[in-house]
Amino acid sequence: MSVSFDALARDIERFAATPAGEALPADAGAAIEAVLDALESGALRAARRAGDGTWEAVPWVKRAILLAFRISPVVTMPDGSAAGYVDKQAMPPRRFTPKDGVRLVPGGSAVRRGAHLAAGVVCMPPMYVNVGAWVGAGTMIDSHALVGSCAQVGERVHLSAAAQIGGVLEPVNASPVVIEDGVMVGGNCGVYEGTVVRRGAVLGAGVILTRGTPVYDLVREIVYRGSAEKPLEIPENAVVVPGARQVSGGWAREQGLALQTPVIVKYRDEKTDIATTLEQWLR
Repeated sequence: MSVSFDALARDIERFAATPAGEALPADAGAAIEAVLDALESGALRAARRAGDGTWEAVPWVKRAILLAFRISPVVTMPDGSAAGYVDKQAMPPRRFTPKDGVRLVPGGSAVRRGAHLAAGVVCMPPMYVNVGAWVGAGTMIDSHALVGSCAQVGERVHLSAAAQIGGVLEPVNASPVVIEDGVMVGGNCGVYEGTVVRRGAVLGAGVILTRGTPVYDLVREIVYRGSAEKPLEIPENAVVVPGARQVSGGWAREQGLALQTPVIVKYRDEKTDIATTLEQWLR
């Protein structure tokens, strides 16, 4: 975090200490707007990557977002339609111009105030990006995809149709959802709180990942698990597909029941890269 944000962080922490039901100080609005502006520009992020590669939330930034909800009345936001949006005044949908370098294709998509989309991002309708999210250059967000609040999505990522990248706004210290550079997220995937997908991984269609999901690595013959202290991490270049594991014991075994389990079947190679380059033709 740069020195210029230190004073802003202290102000936000001071405002957040205001008891519930009491009005925020008069200068709170300007500080909250400054945070939202910095998030949109990419100068500030709701999560950061440490030198050892671990990701952690930036609590004061998330507190600023929560304060924006607290300070704002609910208003009608005209969007060119008859009804318009009804939402918190501080959270209007973003408007883009050609100089932003973002393609927002018509058809019912929305990017909320305080979300960063870098140049080269392509948004296919309908899709949604929530406040505090960060999306890197050259990423494709396909139809019906969601990037949740404060989620971190890297560069050259493909979020396929109906992919759900969960958001984590509260509690403010909760692990962020992170998709690193060059990841391919298949259709109908869900990646939720406490999950980090490392660079170059491929998630096959229908894979569901949460902190509590065990992931079985058939190549290295180990099991990846998250815990209360650390997120679930999918290794770099891992190719993950939906799998199943047998339920042991008694009646469940007799019935042949199994539980859904993501399985790493290989690590990304030239053939995998060929299979995932079709997205480039969409650009």
